[in-house]
Amino acid sequence: MIEQNLKQLRSVIIMLGVWLISYTSLAQNAGRKFIKFEQQANENFIIKVNDGTYRIQFYTPEIVETTFIPEGQEFIKKSHAVVLVPKHHKTTLHQEENFISFKVKNGITVKIQKSPFKISYYYEGKELTSEKQGYQSQNDGEHIQLNLTPEEVLYGGGARALGMNRRGYRLQLYNRAHYGYETHAELMNYTMPIVISSKKYLLHFDNAPIGFLDLDSQKNNTLTYETISGRKTYQVIAGKTWVDILNNYTELTGKQPMLPRWALGNFASRFGYHSQKEVENTIQKFQDEKIPVDAIILDLYWFGKDIKGTMGNLEVYKDSFPDFEGMIQRLKKKGVKTITITEPFVLTTSTKWKEAVEKDVLAKDSVGNPAKYDFYFGNTGIIDIFKPEGKQWFWSVYEKLAKKGVAGVWGDLGEPEVHPDWVQHATGTANEVHNIYGHHWVKLVAEGYQEKFPTTRPFILMRAGYSGSQRYGMIPWSGDVNRTWGGLQSQPEIALQMGMQGLAFMHSDLGGFAGNNLDDELYVRWLQYGVFQPIFRPHAQEEVPAEPVFRESRAKQLAKEAIELRYKLLPYNYTLLYKNHKLGTPLMQPLFFEEESKHTQEVVSTYLWGSNFLISPITQSKITTQSIYFPNTSNWFDFYTGKKFAAGSTVSYKTSENSIPTFVRGGAFIPMAKPMQHTESYKGSNLDIHYYYDSEVVKSNDVMYNDDGVTPNAFEKGAYELLTFKSNNTTKRIILELKANTGENYNTNQKQIDFTIHNISKKPTYIKKCGKKIPFKWSPTTQKVQFSTDWNTKEVTKFKLKLTQ
Repeated sequence: MIEQNLKQLRSVIIMLGVWLISYTSLAQNAGRKFIKFEQQANENFIIKVNDGTYRIQFYTPEIVETTFIPEGQEFIKKSHAVVLVPKHHKTTLHQEENFISFKVKNGITVKIQKSPFKISYYYEGKELTSEKQGYQSQNDGEHIQLNLTPEEVLYGGGARALGMNRRGYRLQLYNRAHYGYETHAELMNYTMPIVISSKKYLLHFDNAPIGFLDLDSQKNNTLTYETISGRKTYQVIAGKTWVDILNNYTELTGKQPMLPRWALGNFASRFGYHSQKEVENTIQKFQDEKIPVDAIILDLYWFGKDIKGTMGNLEVYKDSFPDFEGMIQRLKKKGVKTITITEPFVLTTSTKWKEAVEKDVLAKDSVGNPAKYDFYFGNTGIIDIFKPEGKQWFWSVYEKLAKKGVAGVWGDLGEPEVHPDWVQHATGTANEVHNIYGHHWVKLVAEGYQEKFPTTRPFILMRAGYSGSQRYGMIPWSGDVNRTWGGLQSQPEIALQMGMQGLAFMHSDLGGFAGNNLDDELYVRWLQYGVFQPIFRPHAQEEVPAEPVFRESRAKQLAKEAIELRYKLLPYNYTLLYKNHKLGTPLMQPLFFEEESKHTQEVVSTYLWGSNFLISPITQSKITTQSIYFPNTSNWFDFYTGKKFAAGSTVSYKTSENSIPTFVRGGAFIPMAKPMQHTESYKGSNLDIHYYYDSEVVKSNDVMYNDDGVTPNAFEKGAYELLTFKSNNTTKRIILELKANTGENYNTNQKQIDFTIHNISKKPTYIKKCGKKIPFKWSPTTQKVQFSTDWNTKEVTKFKLKLTQ
């Protein structure tokens, strides 16, 4: 009996020990002691501990910021990411002997445990995360450590090729190009200090210097942010839905402005066009082949004959482009915009080196001389965009180009590609400003346009930036991807991840960039995927042409079909820009945005394009069938055949050479445009509207946004129209309603609508428009109903289809 009691006692002691270890391991730094709590008048919450002070601030009910200020240091107020001004929110404070909690109604609850000290965050009654060791100063820098639960899937960290779940990696936060990457790239051009959890919260570590994100690499349920210096600040962002979380995050760091409509068109691009004649002949080739095109991009030959030795000239090279401005105007008359590349490097062999030194626009070495070092293109200095002289000098380049008619900016090598740690900038060392260099570069361009060209929506293509760069209109791309199937396979993941981090226009060089691999099947499949990625821009090294007009006939024809579909989808795609601008909604969305389950958490083979398209890219050679899972939230219709696929089903789908698997949500309205050769010919007054009837969907509604495609802040200025399409169905009839909400500064117009209603198995008895019968066609083969109508958008228009039983 005594022996049995001793065994039980030992068991209790062991269990108590395990509990204590677990309990204290989830607590913060064991030496951190609570001293006092203070609520300030501006709703800042101050927690004084033995080694410093916590400052906790609500921006909104669903965004809370925590900063640790070590003893003897001051609060670093400046954030490069945050633009939202905290609003006053009435908080509810609750205190107990060992706990303090405070919350905003319908928002996050912050809970302070006094001993052992711990900070936890809750939303809707569930714990999101908590500090583990919190802030600590280590030999290798500064750390902030938080707890994870074992089942959490983690996303974020910027652009990487790792698989959707990034848990288990220690990710370097240092923007660096990875030339010729394929399926695995742990470090790329655009890193961000962001972690997104499958538990539906987003963590943003609001600090610019380089560092690491350790996503539980030691497998001890620990998330660690590591850095060399700077702010000890992070924001916890929650929301009821994934779109809510992104809306909150982009409210905090800034919404993406509307791009010019032509940005959704096809681009002619390669590395690179050597002469004016080559540029104009290329565009003529597109027009001869009747392949739509909206812009042409000039790589570095516009300012020099050779790849090496000329970077930084930033003036038109007249030998190759004798009539540069005339060329731009001739292209413009054909509906084609001109975009030029720039880089932040001025070579010592450049014609502008002397000027850059004299005007003091370059970063310095340790003794105050212009910093010079070697990289691929030559011996160089780097423009210090953090000093007023550098910023103004660089902007003057863009201002001159814009006055010549250049319509868009391409900023390359903005990581910066080579940036030695001994280089000194006006606001800090290279390592302190490295990750925000691209961010401040896009900022100077955007602000320059806003001041000097206020009626223009800028187009700014760059491959490196920081949290919040979307607010300056940045259009990032995924760097120098290999021209292989492996290169293609990583692209949906990169775009989906970046869309979740606010950069909704991440896209790839269609067809692949690096290498001279001539593979027409790969090229076509990449372009077919490109129809459903944010920017349609084939681009590559010139040994193998990136432009469809220079490919063999079958590849050219299939590429043309893809490009024509891209243009047909212009009204739908432009509406995605509007939704992103207003709510931060990504254009490409992971499957778990639609259906939250363990199955969908890591899926990258299928994704949503907007809310109404389901896309399954073909990323392997000679695929004849592809397994596709259809989210359980709705039925889906094959975009090409009309075949219906049940919600929650998995099918082996037979592929086609002409397209990738594409499906439309049951009950959706898809607005489409008439054929065009460039977007300038589109006005939004002559539309095809496709309605995908599903007897299981009683009611549905969609919107289409339209404006002039060029005016900045058109929606905010009331210069827009928002068209609403609604359905209300029974087993006996379908009622469709068209309604327009027109801004006070938009001239509404009469529209010509060609309607197609899909999935109608029997010919309707009649169709009435506002009570009067109208003619229609029905096909038993395609099961489509088609009719045409005029629509005065000042009036609500209804259609009633009497279904045959």
